[in-house]
Amino acid sequence: MRLGIYMGIFDPPHKGHMGIVNYLLEKGYVDKVLMIPTMDYRNKHDLSDIRDRINMVKIFENDKIMVDTTHNAHKYTYQLVRELKREYDDELYLIIGADNIVIFDKWKHYRELLQNKIIVVNRDGIDIREYAKKYDTDNFIVVDDYPRIDISSTLLRKNLDSKYLDGRVLKYIKEHHLYK
Repeated sequence: MRLGIYMGIFDPPHKGHMGIVNYLLEKGYVDKVLMIPTMDYRNKHDLSDIRDRINMVKIFENDKIMVDTTHNAHKYTYQLVRELKREYDDELYLIIGADNIVIFDKWKHYRELLQNKIIVVNRDGIDIREYAKKYDTDNFIVVDDYPRIDISSTLLRKNLDSKYLDGRVLKYIKEHHLYK
């Protein structure tokens, strides 16, 4: 089975995040997706508690979308992937946005990560294939036909727009008084 690994802050999880997940599943890039809300390792400020972020992502859990509640504190992606390889017999596909391929060689132990399949989803008009060339690997899978939605979690925290948030997530945010 091809298991997509999609990690992020997810504060809050919005239609852009879920659009990517559903697109990759519908188009057959992966068979299942493991979503992993991560701790604050990028020094972002005013993030919601990890338990709230996990609960919001769990709203989308089904037979194809799983939510990881145990690997949320890894500081580096390679640490997470190492651990998941020990736990899963599936072929792992790391899911990243095109903005990450631009700086991928700055990631800790990025060469180790290159041993895995890496799905790169278009973003900001970045020429993914041009950046992928410098890594000398066939493990990048370029998704440049995804009709991306321009959404920012940071902006959504300041202005809860139901156009970009699933109603169940919006309800959770209001019930738990998040982003006030």
